[in-house]
Amino acid sequence: MKKLLEGIGFVLFAQGVAGLVHELTGRLRGWGVVQHLGFADGYELYLSIALVVLAVALFAAAESSEKTR
Repeated sequence: MKKLLEGIGFVLFAQGVAGLVHELTGRLRGWGVVQHLGFADGYELYLSIALVVLAVALFAAAESSEKTR
């Protein structure tokens, strides 16, 4: 379970960072999934921040599940 949470967290973290880099610098065009979502038009920066925060929460949950066993 820990590996699954860490894997999903890594993907979310990478997508969030790619979205942030694209929004702040204009580079990495096409790397993040956030830019391809039609309903997120205008909210890409906020969605990228949310992805990074969610990834950190998943990393914390993975670490917590390991300690309880």
